[in-house]
Amino acid sequence: MPHKVTLIPGDGIGSEITAAVVRIIEASGVEIEWESFIAGAEALTRFGDPLPEPVLDSIRRNKVALKGPLTTPVGSGFASVNVRLRKTLDLYANLRPVRNLPGLVTPFGDLDLIVVRENTEDLYSGLEHVVIPGVVESIKIITEKASTRIARFAFEYARREGRKKVTAIHKANIMKLSDGLFLDCFRKVAAEYPEIEADDKIVDNTCMQLVMKPQQFDILLLENLYGDIVSDLAAGLVGGLGICPGANIGELGSVFEAVHGSAPDIAGKNIANPTALLQSGVMMLQHLGERQAADLIARATIHTLSEKKIRTRDLGGTAHTTEYTEAIVASMKELSA
Repeated sequence: MPHKVTLIPGDGIGSEITAAVVRIIEASGVEIEWESFIAGAEALTRFGDPLPEPVLDSIRRNKVALKGPLTTPVGSGFASVNVRLRKTLDLYANLRPVRNLPGLVTPFGDLDLIVVRENTEDLYSGLEHVVIPGVVESIKIITEKASTRIARFAFEYARREGRKKVTAIHKANIMKLSDGLFLDCFRKVAAEYPEIEADDKIVDNTCMQLVMKPQQFDILLLENLYGDIVSDLAAGLVGGLGICPGANIGELGSVFEAVHGSAPDIAGKNIANPTALLQSGVMMLQHLGERQAADLIARATIHTLSEKKIRTRDLGGTAHTTEYTEAIVASMKELSA
């Protein structure tokens, strides 16, 4: 039986990179029945809602989705569809692997760390209101339930994947109650996993340490807002958001996504880099139990980049999206021959 997967191409370059990833996944031999839906700015124009209910119903039904980038207006307009999607479906864990890809020269050539971000609360939830004209209040909510749940997710992931250390990132020296609760929950959960090293760092120091000696980290566990910032910082250490995958995971489903923006300035030009969404697609295939296909795509991507002949412009090449896609497909055929 084919897997049923919800497909959300997204805004801007989303349709181009999603088409590329679908092409590569189908070339791997995995049978997937895609249920494609519009979300984001186009959905708002067409349906009056940037996240129509049929999209949510499809994800609830299929339990798995692949999502391209969605535009979030800055300073005005509709609320983030990404945030709404995560909160509505309780996709409480954001998983962001940060690894070097062979063939890409970066300041740190041996980096392999995992960012685990709590996805449902904290300042990033956008709970804010005007107190009086000129004064705005934003509410930071940290709960024992969510903090314990994400800490356990991080340690279970470490145990399953053979990771050695989990570091909690916080600002409990200043926010003694909210971040203090997050840290306290982390320490209680850590006691249940004595074989895994557990420590903690203040978030500003962590940012400095990441650009000086990132190899000291294994799994980083963060609250929602810190996780959003630090995951992008970490991506910059290995080549940027154009190559890093992401997943939003909950008890009832998982959404695998491109973590970069919709890049409307290059939309329709066939020059966008699909690697980030492709790596997210590899994570999705692993989640579906299609590890052989996932491994083939991962090796073909590395092979294509290592040859340094066909790369998109952001990776120092001149190839169009379709050329890069077909090069990976050709590498897959070569590796599986």
